[in-house]
Amino acid sequence: MNIEELSGLPPGATRHFREEGIEELYPPQAEAVEAGATDGESLVAAVPTASGKTMIAALSMLSAIERGGKALYIVPLRALASEKKEEFEAYGEFGVTVGVTTGNYESTSDWLATKDIIVATSEKVDSLVRNGADWLSELTCVVSDEVHLIDDRNRGPTLEVTLAKLRQLNPRMQVVALSATVGNADEIADWLDAALVDTDWRPIDLQMGVHYGNALNFDDGSTREVPVEGSEKQEAALVRDILQEGGSSLVFVNSRRNAEAAARRLGGVSKNELTAEERTELAELADEIRDDSDTETSRDLADCVERGAAFHHAGLSSTQRSLVEEAFRDRLLKVISATPTLAAGVNTPARRVIVRDWRRFDPSAGGMAPLDVLEVHQMMGRAGRPGLDPYGEAVLLAKSHDESEELFDRYIWADPEPVRSKLAAEPALRTHVLATIASGFARTREGLLEFLEATLYASQSSEAGRLETVTDTVLQYLESNDFIEREARSASESSSGSPREREGSDDDAAADDGGAFTSAADLADSAGRDESLEATSLGHTVSRLYLDPMSAAEIVHGLADADERPTALGLYQLISRTPDMYELYLRSGEDEKFGELYYEREAELLGDAPSEFEEERFEDWLSALKTGTLLEDWAEETDEEQLTDRYKIGPGDLRGKVDTAEWLLGAAESLAAEIDSEWTVAVREARARVEHGVGEELLELVSVGGVGRKRARRLYDAGIEEPADLRTADKGVVLSVLKGEKTAETILENAGREDPSMDGIEPTSSGSGTRSATADSGEGANDDDRPLTEATESDESQSSLGDF
Repeated sequence: MNIEELSGLPPGATRHFREEGIEELYPPQAEAVEAGATDGESLVAAVPTASGKTMIAALSMLSAIERGGKALYIVPLRALASEKKEEFEAYGEFGVTVGVTTGNYESTSDWLATKDIIVATSEKVDSLVRNGADWLSELTCVVSDEVHLIDDRNRGPTLEVTLAKLRQLNPRMQVVALSATVGNADEIADWLDAALVDTDWRPIDLQMGVHYGNALNFDDGSTREVPVEGSEKQEAALVRDILQEGGSSLVFVNSRRNAEAAARRLGGVSKNELTAEERTELAELADEIRDDSDTETSRDLADCVERGAAFHHAGLSSTQRSLVEEAFRDRLLKVISATPTLAAGVNTPARRVIVRDWRRFDPSAGGMAPLDVLEVHQMMGRAGRPGLDPYGEAVLLAKSHDESEELFDRYIWADPEPVRSKLAAEPALRTHVLATIASGFARTREGLLEFLEATLYASQSSEAGRLETVTDTVLQYLESNDFIEREARSASESSSGSPREREGSDDDAAADDGGAFTSAADLADSAGRDESLEATSLGHTVSRLYLDPMSAAEIVHGLADADERPTALGLYQLISRTPDMYELYLRSGEDEKFGELYYEREAELLGDAPSEFEEERFEDWLSALKTGTLLEDWAEETDEEQLTDRYKIGPGDLRGKVDTAEWLLGAAESLAAEIDSEWTVAVREARARVEHGVGEELLELVSVGGVGRKRARRLYDAGIEEPADLRTADKGVVLSVLKGEKTAETILENAGREDPSMDGIEPTSSGSGTRSATADSGEGANDDDRPLTEATESDESQSSLGDF
């Protein structure tokens, strides 16, 4: 199908695509159009990576906008949201506006009401529904990217319930679900009442095979000789082979440590293929990585990058991951060794993908267990980029002939496992049942069950009564913790219809006048019911805050039981016990170390402490204590390198813990106010300290724009203790402390100084007014010696929890 044959797009769209080099649609794209993608028909597109899934989404969204609608693009990761926003912003040349929202789970992001395309993570969309964002009722097209992640135990239920709610809010809404690896795409299509485009067509050939000995044997029966020289590793031989013909490589391994070790080794291969210009550019990139974070992980990454290699895992900071991904897409970096997180949709194609480790540690199996076919195929799908690679290769590594045959049977010839809903797990239902009640989607037990019948789980379940049983267990938990109230209803109440119906409103009018949230509940509750459900004030707060109800219960009980003002450590350990915080696990010997600390500081810990004879619960408390101690060290200004070394974590882990703690303490502050706790100020202070990584005495200084933990400490030690001091302090002292005229001027202006100019000012010593710095307040994370940059939009400041 020629691009000129398309109709129903905004004026200028066809010209834009033609200028991008798109003259003709790929077969899957043409099939999607024929199935009604540009006519508002729902669609499931099970299409290989690089075969045009995003174009299917774009055509669907743009045609919806041309009909006067609004489109939502749901992604699983913040990084992918930024990538898609950048891609869609090109549509601005023909008048289409784009917004992205991924953080601040209490916001309705009303500014997005004016945008044509909104890009958001599934968690953010869920929070928008909970908080009643009015503009959601205006959606006419929703795209769900990487829809196979419904199978994910942690994030899948949120995506599943969110899609079900959006469909209930907007019954005529077009849903476009995209994935490269869905073993049961027909089931997903049936659930979404959608047409199915299921194809294995790719624009360039993908060969899958197994390397054994000195040969790479492919699924089509062909063989390529790739000799392993001397003590060389198989993956090194494969990387060297493809680099010599100008291709790049992705190597997937099963742990962070293995990713780092592999990158160091593979750098010895890639360095031999670099041009002088590439060496210069890579040296500059390495300096950027070192500037981002002064840790051993950062230095190791920078050293690898200088040689044309890199590692990629969740322990890197988001900045480091972005730098690595962009340099690899530009083919400046020649090889990345990565954990499977890189296979989750981010655009990082390579000519050759090497799946080195097809087993990883599985606690439930008690040892190493094979990866799912779906996950391996997701990695292999990264191979080959149209326009740059003449082909793509995906390779597994075997140590024996028998293993080679096993890998062909297990992965090369196998189909991905079917996507299965994980909604019926009690932790997932706790959160989503409360949110469904609090946001008005169900007001009775029967209405709740009716809503849940619209989920993928209900369409897949073969266990009669399982969903009802788990739902009743969850309702009992929510009631016992004062999140909901239940009341038996009489027959007359059950048959008298919903409140809106009793007022005489009809469903169509409700949908038209912006009352979609109410009418959705009315539709769910239109029949007779036996028990009414209503969220309490506390339940509404918990849902709005986007908390797991079990997290809220832990925090509420901890604050309610506190007889004295809680310490920072007590609050940090409290939030670290919640399901919303991924606590640090105890390494060998640490149970004794943190056991001693537990007894030393037991009086500070909040809530019902376990006995050491309750082994599992006691170990959980020690893990939470370790996590709380990390946060306390951060808030006492311990520098980043010391923290990452002391706790054996990466800079990304540290920043993730800090961001999550800030969010949970903000929620704890709201909960403290809800239950009239006298400790609200203590929680607020603990939150501010962890947000900025400073002692209590620096909290006022860090409130000034541009003053981070390091600048605040240096200013304080120079006798400048609060913002008012910046308005009167000797400019020479300020300049000496802040080490830069532009930085000093900006900070003085932010502090409200009438004459912030540093023209003609020379740095001077602060003299006897200086104090000695506190212990461990050295050069650390959030290095605020770097130039000040424009702040990002406050609505997007909070990290997505799934990224940690």
